[in-house]
Amino acid sequence: MRILIATGVPRQQEAGTAAVVLNHARELQKRGHQVTCWFVEDVLEKPAKWKRFEALWFAVALASRILARRGEFDVVNIHAPYGCAYGGWRKLGKLRGAPPYVFTMHGCEERFVRAMLLERRRGHAPNFKLKNRLWHRFYHCAMFDLAIRTATAGAVVNREGWICSEMLHRRKPGHVWYVPNGVEEQFFLDHEYVEGSASLVLYVGTWLDRKGVYYLAEAFQLLAGALPEVRLTVAGCFLPEEELRRSFAASVRDRVTVIPFVARDDMPNLYAQHDLFVLPSLVEGMPLALLEAMAAGMPVVTTESSGMADVVEDELNGLLVPPADSEGLFGALSRLCGSAELRRRLGNEAQRTMRRYTWEQVTQKLEKILILAARTGSES
Repeated sequence: MRILIATGVPRQQEAGTAAVVLNHARELQKRGHQVTCWFVEDVLEKPAKWKRFEALWFAVALASRILARRGEFDVVNIHAPYGCAYGGWRKLGKLRGAPPYVFTMHGCEERFVRAMLLERRRGHAPNFKLKNRLWHRFYHCAMFDLAIRTATAGAVVNREGWICSEMLHRRKPGHVWYVPNGVEEQFFLDHEYVEGSASLVLYVGTWLDRKGVYYLAEAFQLLAGALPEVRLTVAGCFLPEEELRRSFAASVRDRVTVIPFVARDDMPNLYAQHDLFVLPSLVEGMPLALLEAMAAGMPVVTTESSGMADVVEDELNGLLVPPADSEGLFGALSRLCGSAELRRRLGNEAQRTMRRYTWEQVTQKLEKILILAARTGSES
């Protein structure tokens, strides 16, 4: 089968969405399919003049390019919201020979809006003022809605988004499926659980409000006060070291190590060098860093929200705390730092869990959706 996978982000394997595309493409090729991947630089010859409209510009350019080459593909898989133009044209125009369209969605926009509104009321989220909230609602959410409604079928990486796509976007059951993200084999390593107290905590990800970074900074200040040897590494944040350290109280800044960028192949070693992993996100799709840390046998602390709760079961393969709860994060991290047995038990079970989330296994689910859409070619 000839498959196109497209998304409006740069081709950078260290980034989440691009890594998802490249891993799915690799596994589909192993299964005998011919796969083409288009990223933003493959579709747009130059950056958008107005950055705010880049997503829509990409979506329109993508639709034009697919239609110009419609005979080359049996099915197209476009990551939301970038399928809005192609799905709309195909749905309304009944374009002959236009290949069926399957959307992939990484999370629930309604959850994002809710989380950021709450953050705004707490004095955070400075970029989510009324003007930006209206822009998000009438621009971004409208694109997502059109991308979901006009697709032949869809795949969503967490259960919350799966349910929302049916309930809020009026998709009939049997047209959208839950297809979680996966983890690469290179992350399945033997993890060493140091005896006694642990001191090396790892956070991997961009440094954004939605990642719960305010609460991580507050929790680490409490943890540093209780455990003199504890240190935090912030990796893959794409921010200069001094700028990020200003997020923390002055008294603990010298105990924060910042690694703005980590090459993909260096990630397994980074996980192996730390004792426990923390991800305090308020809203996510299904974060690859969490899956990788669990595959590496790390004990994890994360929030009971979005895709995190799809894979982490509290006290079985990790510890879950409520979102936006600094005290809860501090308590969970303290427990893990103080108990080698707890770290070992949770870490081992986390690695066993991730054996069900390899890219080979999750891509089989996506393949079934793509084959069904290609066979039926139905308008939904």
